[in-house]
Order: sequence, then structure tokens, then C-alpha cells
Amino acid sequence: GQVYKIGKDVVAPGLVYSVEPEYPEAARKAKDKFGGTCLIGLVVDSSGIVHNVHVKRSLRPDFDAKAVESVEQYRFKPAMRANVPVAVALNVEVDFVRR
Repeated sequence: GQVYKIGKDVVAPGLVYSVEPEYPEAARKAKDKFGGTCLIGLVVDSSGIVHNVHVKRSLRPDFDAKAVESVEQYRFKPAMRANVPVAVALNVEVDFVRR
């Protein structure tokens, strides 16, 4: 089906469930305090399920993989257009902070 952009007559989906990304094990064991943000692109379908998860701005391959893994588990209240649930494309920033 059609994938809309948020704006005009399309109301953004609402995040109802998210998972914190796991800090990559190799980076955790390293003494450096590496961190940053990955930009992840995705489509939220008309039932709020995430599809087509992909990296739009890479941080590092191991961090990118953990970001994708967490975003694939997100669930949303669907985007709406004329009071009808629709699929939308959006970007999500996933932050990694060394704890």
C-alpha cells in the first residue's frame, strides 16, 4: 500500500512501546567511552508494526546493528489520515551513551 509522509493531513504515529538499545559488548569491554547517535529509517504500517528498518546515518557497524535490533521491536499507535490508519515513513534517532 501507499506510504505517507507525516504532515499536512497525516498525523504522526504515537510510540507505545520501545526498547533501549544494548551497548555493543566489544565496545563495553573497551576502555574508550565511545557513544553517539544512529539515524534509523523505518515504515510504521497501518497497524503500528515497524517494517523496512534501515540505517540512514551510521555510527559504527556494531552500534548500527544494535540500533536496528531495538527499533525492530518498537510498536506504535498508527498514523492517521482522515481518521483512517495509514502507513508512514519516519526516522528515529537512537542514542548510545556509555553508562
